[in-house]
Amino acid sequence: MSRERLMVGLDVGTTKVACLVANVVDEYIEVIGLGTSPSRGLEKGVVVDIGRTVQSIRKAVEEAENMADVRVQNAYVGIAGKHIRSLNNSATVSITRPDRIITAEDVRRVVEAARTMPLSPDVELIHVIPRQYIVDGQEGITDPVGMTGTRLEVDVHIVLGSVTAVHNLVRCVEAVGIGISQIVLEPLASAMAVLSSAEKELGVVLLDSGGGTTDISVFRGGDIWFSKTIPIAGEHITNDITVGLQTPIEEAERIKKQYGTCLVDSVGDDEKIEVATIGGESTKQVSRKKLAKVIEPRVEEILDLAMQEVEDAGYRDLIPAGVVITGGTALLSGIAEYIEKRYGLPARVGSLPQGIHGLRDIVESPIYATGIGLLKYAVETRDFVPTKRTRGSKGMLGKLFGWFRSFLRG
Repeated sequence: MSRERLMVGLDVGTTKVACLVANVVDEYIEVIGLGTSPSRGLEKGVVVDIGRTVQSIRKAVEEAENMADVRVQNAYVGIAGKHIRSLNNSATVSITRPDRIITAEDVRRVVEAARTMPLSPDVELIHVIPRQYIVDGQEGITDPVGMTGTRLEVDVHIVLGSVTAVHNLVRCVEAVGIGISQIVLEPLASAMAVLSSAEKELGVVLLDSGGGTTDISVFRGGDIWFSKTIPIAGEHITNDITVGLQTPIEEAERIKKQYGTCLVDSVGDDEKIEVATIGGESTKQVSRKKLAKVIEPRVEEILDLAMQEVEDAGYRDLIPAGVVITGGTALLSGIAEYIEKRYGLPARVGSLPQGIHGLRDIVESPIYATGIGLLKYAVETRDFVPTKRTRGSKGMLGKLFGWFRSFLRG
């Protein structure tokens, strides 16, 4: 019999904290609560002020709790930032039993061998993601349990982070009284929210450009092959507007969202907008084309840096599905068209996936892609640690390796 579960996705970003609460029955996700708060205490995705970060998380969580009429105990928490790095590795084990039937224990052994590598004390292992298994030379196997063979290989994608950054994020979440069901790489979560199976199979780049960082991930053959974070994103565009139009930063953010575009040629010469002056005591008229001329160079820089990372990693010619952009920067008018023209690749803005119900009109924005993706991650990996109706404070740092159960369940 199906049983309703309460689940929570917590996206702690550089410019905002978003908390999503959902009812889940099987794979049916109904969002029943959303809380957001301006993020204070993070820089480039890394906690720099624990007290302010805790306050931001608490505000978002309480807002979501009030909307959903629940008390949150556990959450799937996204992580990103300039400290994140990744690499690919492989390993092989022999199957020596007489029947040569591969078991879950063999899979555990080969994954364990692939994740075993010398790590410096300041590095934390976040994910070890099997991309494919190979049995006696046969590639492309997703679940080898029950197959017959003498040699089992695995290719894995390993995600690493700074011990300090990971543990400080965990401290902030647990200080609010919330246990961590699992730490999840934000690009991985966002991909589950906005990428189709066909795109991931064919080859696609996902750019999740938020406030302080842009997360880059490449998918091929249905799996993640490359991930990287660059410390430049939407807040840099806002700062440019502040300087270029001599307006307060809050006003710069407003006009970026309301009037911003990265296509200068699409704006008429006679289009004007009202902009608050420094001090906020008066307004002035500014050409919208001037605003676009401030925005376009920074967008060009962000995208060029991201695509250069893809090219340096050797995937530039292996992404026929093109580019999907999500996060706050994806809301800029004309950005998909800009990407298509500049790089000669198909491009689209990531949209909310099918199967999401409830507050759909609220959370369909790209800015909530990570929060929605965290919910889908838990459902698709079947790695539930349901939240409860009463708040708890038990530490869950050990669940950083919860991925292991997901991949070994039969």
